[in-house]
Amino acid sequence: MRLTSEMFAAAVVRRVFSDGGFAAVVRRGADAAGAVFVVLRDRQGAIRLLGPAPQTMADDGGERRFVAEDVADEEALERRFAREARFDPDFWVLELETEGPDRYLTIVEAD
Repeated sequence: MRLTSEMFAAAVVRRVFSDGGFAAVVRRGADAAGAVFVVLRDRQGAIRLLGPAPQTMADDGGERRFVAEDVADEEALERRFAREARFDPDFWVLELETEGPDRYLTIVEAD
């Protein structure tokens, strides 16, 4: 059974904080099924964006999987979210500052 987007976001934020990292919900989407994007920041300010993996990479057990997206800077990040909002305004954005995001998220390589 797949967790709702709201429960997934809350669980990730809680786990990151409990391990001494930083996590925040930057944008709240649909409680039940909004897509979840994750912005990863390192201590030097560099960013990475993880978006939902394509359905072809889905897990039969309902686990959320993420793939890296090309985002060079804050402006590119904002443009990406503006495009997503036009397509589906119910998405979530989490922001994490942690050394090991793969501890909290399943990150897969794009085909």
